[in-house]
Amino acid sequence: MNYILFDDDRRTNLLPLVFTRPVADIRIGILTLREKWEWYLGEKTSTLTEKYLSKKFPLKKENDNLLINASVLPNTSLLKQVRQLKPGEKLVRDDIIIALRLDGDSLDSFPSLKDTHETETDVDFLTIKNTWDIFAKNDRALRDDFNLITRGRKSQPLSKTNFVKGNPENIFMEEGADVEYAFLNAETGPVYIGKNAVVMEGSKVRGPFAMCENAQLKLDAKIYGATTLGPYVKVGGEVNNTVFFGFSNKAHDGFLGNAVIGEWCNIGADTNNSNLKNTYDFVRIWSYSEKTFVQTNLQFCGMIMGDHSKTGINTMFNTGTVVGVSCNLYGPGFQRNFIPSFSWGSPLKMTSYKLAKVFDVATAVMKRRNIEFDAVEKEILTHLYNETIKLTI
Repeated sequence: MNYILFDDDRRTNLLPLVFTRPVADIRIGILTLREKWEWYLGEKTSTLTEKYLSKKFPLKKENDNLLINASVLPNTSLLKQVRQLKPGEKLVRDDIIIALRLDGDSLDSFPSLKDTHETETDVDFLTIKNTWDIFAKNDRALRDDFNLITRGRKSQPLSKTNFVKGNPENIFMEEGADVEYAFLNAETGPVYIGKNAVVMEGSKVRGPFAMCENAQLKLDAKIYGATTLGPYVKVGGEVNNTVFFGFSNKAHDGFLGNAVIGEWCNIGADTNNSNLKNTYDFVRIWSYSEKTFVQTNLQFCGMIMGDHSKTGINTMFNTGTVVGVSCNLYGPGFQRNFIPSFSWGSPLKMTSYKLAKVFDVATAVMKRRNIEFDAVEKEILTHLYNETIKLTI
């Protein structure tokens, strides 16, 4: 069986986070959506996504293909129904296609394909429909991933220098993790410390919390759940219910709450975001699909930031701010609530980031993690740049 994770027509609701990746590579909980499905399936997956991303995330097609909606989070009951699909059958819930099984010729006609037998599922599952779902549903996803990853395994021993509240069995440390003189509250949720991750002295953590491979908590960091630090993420200051995809830094003081931060971002010292309106009203946020601000029905909603964006020191973001890909933001006063990709400047004056400079910065930043900013990455950012410029002309 060939397994394919596909982006459905709600993909635009997840911009700017999926400008640079398929839906499958969004992180929520501990694992990405792809990693979750591959864990359950016991097999590798390929991707059916936007054409400009297909070189980095190629599609593998065979005679017998099981297509799975990448925005759906797997569980054991759902997996059983997905595996039971016969050729030409699809599993649905309301307007969501969860999975369908197609031969190679039929795959070429997807998603306009009509001649399939439909089965409605009654299984409960999580799905990511909007950007704010990532932090709003991170609590449940993190707990589910913790149980999945740690089941039947034994944690590395936790140093006695640490202060633990709750059941120590709700704390799991992978090989090479370094945690000393920290305060860990596992009563409010599990705490997962990934391989070679570091929690520096004085850090205070309330679960549920996860930090992935080589992530770091800086001295005296204050972390509220449900928060996830992806691989190589560095975090200091105060963070609440935030998901960092990976390779991004918020190494200094400042508050970040109810937020999602993509890869290769840098949050400057004392950058803060508001996550609650003074009126306590529900927060509206920019929608790329609707091309206007839409209601989240959330009272707490901070910031969504696309890959490669940066902030200078003392940068301020208002409630419900969306920052696109590769922005360089600084200066006094609150930034606008929607900042298009490749923006450079302050609330007083904004201009366009030059593409050559975008490449220079990305090359330097990724080199620090021994990752090459290669021709494929350049093609993706060039495509996005050209599309962004079209919208501003």
